[in-house]
Amino acid sequence: MNDVPFHVLVVGVGSIGERHVRCFQKTGRARLSICEVHDSLREEVGQRYSIEHRYSDLATALAEPHDAMVVATPAHVHIPIAQQAAEAGLHLLIEKPLATTLDGIESLKQTVLRQRLVAAVAYVFRAHPALEAMKHAIDEGRFGKPLEVVAVAGQNFPTYRPAYRDTYYRDRAMGGGAIQDAMTHVLNATEWLVGPTDRLIADVAHQLLEGVDVEDTVHLMARHGDVMGCYALNQHQAPNENTITVVCQRGTARFEMHRNLWRWVTEVDGQWEEERTPLERDTLFTRQANAFLDAITGKANPLCTLDEGLQTLRVNLAALASLDQKQWQVIPHEQINHQRTNP
Repeated sequence: MNDVPFHVLVVGVGSIGERHVRCFQKTGRARLSICEVHDSLREEVGQRYSIEHRYSDLATALAEPHDAMVVATPAHVHIPIAQQAAEAGLHLLIEKPLATTLDGIESLKQTVLRQRLVAAVAYVFRAHPALEAMKHAIDEGRFGKPLEVVAVAGQNFPTYRPAYRDTYYRDRAMGGGAIQDAMTHVLNATEWLVGPTDRLIADVAHQLLEGVDVEDTVHLMARHGDVMGCYALNQHQAPNENTITVVCQRGTARFEMHRNLWRWVTEVDGQWEEERTPLERDTLFTRQANAFLDAITGKANPLCTLDEGLQTLRVNLAALASLDQKQWQVIPHEQINHQRTNP
């Protein structure tokens, strides 16, 4: 691994951080270091992936040369960590959601611009080849103008995240709850497909998950300009399913993440046609890692830019505000920059 071009520091090696370590290694393009405050976790992950450089504090880690950082800590500390890394000249891949408030984000954006860095947000749905193919078909006008988006998702969260009671998930201020943990993926994906969310109203409840009191069920209505949106998600049902349907003027397209396919129908009462893409467990995260490294080299744009991640953060915050105020929330959004700044 000594001859690979990128030295990547992963900060936070809980479940998602460990996956980033594993998947950046799978690219064959990165040499990994880790930074983790919990001694046992740091040593366990370091030994498992034969990582030589293991840091217990960020200042020591940043004193060593790195090309890029993956920020995989709880969301409430993403921005302070990313700011320090940007000031040190490191390219950034920041886990979702970008943050839990807007504090410090404008300063981070200015530092990224001044340092001519690549900054991306790790909304991994965008690395799914089936969703990418569906977006391309919609963008090229294959089905006409989008009119409505309907997203329905659910899974038995304890099966996939058995330690959820002891993680950030239990605390909304740390990025926990279904809106910031799971629904944010769906909202970001639909914004990618049909454009930014302009307004929304949300209803949530804690229906079942034991040991926490944050919401595990979300219902949400939204507008993406002229496109109407309807969302439902829970984290306690038996089947693991995730579908995003876009109804257009001349056809309907549907992404089925749990089946690794997208499908479409254009005739009234017609048959669905489909394209399936077999995937292994880590494929999406490895594709995301490669895309980030490609962005650093100037070969591609980030899958999700800092501005796009900020837009979805505003949607998260609007959904939470809707719960408190029990009314529709208007979401102002700037001109989103989909392009990267060349280093």
